[in-house]
Amino acid sequence: MTFISIADAIKKGHGEVKIRGWVYRERKSNKMAFIVVRDSSNIIQCVIDRDKVAENVWKDADKILIESSVEIEGEIHEDKRAPTGYEVKVKNMKVVHFADVFPINKDQSTEFLLDKRHLWIRSRKLTSVMKIRSTVFGAIDEFYRARGFYEFAPPVLTPAACEGGSTLFEVKYFDDTAYLTQSWQLYAEAAIFSLEKIYCNSPCFRAEKSKTSRHLAEFYMSEMEIAWGHLDDVIKYGEELVEFIVKKVIEQNTDDLKILGRDIQKLEKIKAPFHRMTYTEALEYLKKKGMHAPWGKDLRTNEEDELTKDLDKPLIVTHYPKEIMAFYKPADPKDPKVALNFDMLAPESYGEIIGGSERSTDIEDMISGLKKQGDNPENYDWYFDSRRYGSVPHSGYGLGVERVVSWLCGLDNIKDAIPFPRTMLRKNP
Repeated sequence: MTFISIADAIKKGHGEVKIRGWVYRERKSNKMAFIVVRDSSNIIQCVIDRDKVAENVWKDADKILIESSVEIEGEIHEDKRAPTGYEVKVKNMKVVHFADVFPINKDQSTEFLLDKRHLWIRSRKLTSVMKIRSTVFGAIDEFYRARGFYEFAPPVLTPAACEGGSTLFEVKYFDDTAYLTQSWQLYAEAAIFSLEKIYCNSPCFRAEKSKTSRHLAEFYMSEMEIAWGHLDDVIKYGEELVEFIVKKVIEQNTDDLKILGRDIQKLEKIKAPFHRMTYTEALEYLKKKGMHAPWGKDLRTNEEDELTKDLDKPLIVTHYPKEIMAFYKPADPKDPKVALNFDMLAPESYGEIIGGSERSTDIEDMISGLKKQGDNPENYDWYFDSRRYGSVPHSGYGLGVERVVSWLCGLDNIKDAIPFPRTMLRKNP
């Protein structure tokens, strides 16, 4: 008999099974031991009757602790009192490793769990989050490849900023200095002149001095760039991508969503097209709600939360003030005070999950923008070559993978959306 996963054993429902995993819970009496075993697929209660197993098996069961690794043979049957509705009557058990006393128990502080992240990642909560995260990445690949996109890998070490120099991580580069990438965008804009439709899933780095529940210093962005594309084109792609991701997570991770206590009915309502308003309309809406945000400032977290707290679908906010946008975002010819850009805000006050725009084709305007943000335009001369040789309209966006995972999983903090979070205050473990 070969080993099968706990999920497959539960599907089998009856008969002899052979499983292996780690002790998730345990309680014992003089004659019975109840050991809940977990693997990557599920958990199951295993019952050891002292009178029905060999003496060495009982001795092992008596001293076994949480996170000990085991191999179990027995007979599975339905029992609605068990944690997952089935249990295994153990005939034989081999302890692969007797664990030390596990340092994590109930009611541990958030910081302690982060200190022990290498162990806490075994928890059912984080196991479910990481499964959903994997589905998100798979859905992104499937979505773009089905639409004729090519995956394009950007460099992680870059010579200059993409999103402003104040959030750059500086790296010693032989006898020179380089920076960890903030975004693939400048390199993507070079590549669309050959591949036209490209995407990537890549780590990005922002040295933001932020301690909020929504910011990470290292995170994954799923970015896309298309030649010949305008603002409405990339907004449509963004809507369809998010709808597709949600659909795949519901299909593949229903059990994980239930473990996380997520309201699946809310996610089932995520269908394109999404809600939409301009930045100016958003300020008018906020004013009616008693929040007076000045025109010309970026939307703050509390303002984004107010805009989306009662929505059943994401909100797309377009045409932010040109003056506060990155140098590569062009002005709207119909209203030069605003840019041809958008942010997609998740419902339930989960904040921005996508940011995108058309890309400027005006070299002089971009040089002016770089000077205003205190950057040296000479560092971007290679980038401007794409406008000198066959320039075309093009657009793109970046989706924050951890932001999406946080929303889909209903997490309180984005740190739980990534295996090992890096923040202003944490670089360990």
